Amino acid sequence: MELTLVIALVLAVLVGISLGLLGGGGSILATPILTYVLGMEPRLAIASSMFIVGVTSAVGLIAHARAGRVRWKTGFVFGVAGMAGAFAGGLLGDAIPGPVLMIMFATMMIATSTAMIRGRKKRPDGALPNSGDAARPIARILLTGLFVGLATGLVGAGGGFLIVPALNLLGGLPMAVAAATSLFVIVMNTASGLSGALLTVPIDWPIVLAFTGIAVAGSLLGARLAGRIPERALRRGFGFFVLAMGALVMAQEIPNALASLA
Repeated sequence: MELTLVIALVLAVLVGISLGLLGGGGSILATPILTYVLGMEPRLAIASSMFIVGVTSAVGLIAHARAGRVRWKTGFVFGVAGMAGAFAGGLLGDAIPGPVLMIMFATMMIATSTAMIRGRKKRPDGALPNSGDAARPIARILLTGLFVGLATGLVGAGGGFLIVPALNLLGGLPMAVAAATSLFVIVMNTASGLSGALLTVPIDWPIVLAFTGIAVAGSLLGARLAGRIPERALRRGFGFFVLAMGALVMAQEIPNALASLA
């Protein structure tokens, strides 16, 4: 077995732990690993990461559901809108150059990480906005879900790094609950996005299935750790993790994009 493949499969554990613990970050890791370690073309890496993250999220979701951390109604409404956007993104992404896709990917990562690190602003009375149990307006949930779904299909992100902040910062869900609900939405989004991508992208199934199996094992470990880490530490840790990965991808892809224009 080639050394690069061994390294990629070892790193697959981190993909699973990220999804099981944080409810996101799987594609943030999987897509760069497949692109830079295994040398996959960006569109192939993006489609492959959707399958890996979708299956891994489905398995991790089971443990969170048993612990009662999943908000099924909110996740379903969010996910239905996301599926429509993900299918469209999966089709549109084939027309965009690989370096441009990766830069778009990194830009969303950096913007999202900044919001997570800063956290929600408190009202004058000390309460957090949207921190109660009141349901978010349906139109707002649908619009946000559609945008996240489009990102899923377009840049191969399962959406967790966008869904978790949306549910935590805008929806007022605790991080552990937002992470668990995010997995439900990711399963829906990746299934739809992959169905669009498979029309134009061939998958290297032996490698993808091996990567997925190891990531699933990591997700079970991550799910066991969820809920045991303080809320603020988990949110900020997630934010700095996404920021670092976004900066890395940006540094790699900007020179490629400039070279293609020369």
